[in-house]
Amino acid sequence: MNEAEQVHEVRLTVNGAARTASVPARRLLSDCIRHDLHLTGTHVGCEHGVCGACTVLLNGAPVRSCLLLAVSVDGADITTVEGLAGPDGRLSPVQQAFAECHGLQCGFCTPGFLTTITAGLQAAPEPTDEQAREMVGGNLCRCTGYQNIVAAVHRAAELRREHEGAAAVPRRPGPGDVR
Repeated sequence: MNEAEQVHEVRLTVNGAARTASVPARRLLSDCIRHDLHLTGTHVGCEHGVCGACTVLLNGAPVRSCLLLAVSVDGADITTVEGLAGPDGRLSPVQQAFAECHGLQCGFCTPGFLTTITAGLQAAPEPTDEQAREMVGGNLCRCTGYQNIVAAVHRAAELRREHEGAAAVPRRPGPGDVR
């Protein structure tokens, strides 16, 4: 950073926690996340917004963090791949589906796919094959043929339905429960 360069304080909610960073005006959100906030799950690939490896959720919508200046998202809610799992460390349905369906190879593109699909399933909870392919069409992977990634989209939708159904059914008291 140039000694004369002015620094700006950016306040964000990242993965549910209030965070601040002092950044130069030209600091990319991807660099702020990785270098200032020390969340290295967001990967930087092409630095042109083409590959999708840097995708994060900005107020719930997928965005390419390598195309946004950190100062432009002051006050925003950011979810990175680190924020997809539950507070207890349980994998999200999308993460679980990627593991079950072998949707990753080297893993470099995976954080972008996971965040993109998470948002995509909010918009289309029961995607058709065409919707699933459209959902992942903006992210590039050099290792897979995308078949397992598309299968993971469908499996994640199924897991979400199962999870929502289980949450809606009240649990009966068991023999070990205190009354």
